[in-house]
Amino acid sequence: MKPMLNIALPKGRLGEKVYGMFETAGFPCPSIKENNRKLIFENDEVGVRYFWVKPSDVAIYVERGAADIGVAGKDILLEYEPDVFELLDLNIGKCRMAVAAKQDFHDDAGRTLRVATKFSNIAENYYLSCGRDIDIIHLNGSIEIAPILGLSDVIVDIVETGTTLRENNLVVIDTVVPISARLIANKSSYKFKAEAIDRIVSGMAKQVEESV
Repeated sequence: MKPMLNIALPKGRLGEKVYGMFETAGFPCPSIKENNRKLIFENDEVGVRYFWVKPSDVAIYVERGAADIGVAGKDILLEYEPDVFELLDLNIGKCRMAVAAKQDFHDDAGRTLRVATKFSNIAENYYLSCGRDIDIIHLNGSIEIAPILGLSDVIVDIVETGTTLRENNLVVIDTVVPISARLIANKSSYKFKAEAIDRIVSGMAKQVEESV
């Protein structure tokens, strides 16, 4: 029997798209498409076990070895800096990490900039590279209202279409970093299951090339 390759998939639309890439790469698991509430799916024939997890938890499962490989957004990798191998940019789930503010915002460099964000580490590193003195206000939700209510001067957040910003009279004033989904691997797993993992990387890289 083949050694089982454990794969953490992010729940939601991105995960379904990612599974399609694994399937095309030669690692199908038909039971994953059944309409049920199961979280773990196996295909002994090709030696894979998939499981659905919260997108922000994928890197933890991979780093700790509960998953051999998985797919996580570049935002998660930059924010939490997990000790994993980043194998491939899948070129899907694309958006950007950006700085946004009220339309009439003017940055006074003479005072500390108040930055509201869920991504404290990314924001800190970004402003450090700019040499800007900041006060980070870590929030877990509804970041957009922080500048409106005067809690912060700017926000650092993921921007996809920009609709939410526009509806709250905010504008993007800078792009911090482009974001996309990345294939990651547990460092130990990559040594012991290199053959299967390399086959997946090769199969997915081909799909990425064809989509560009």
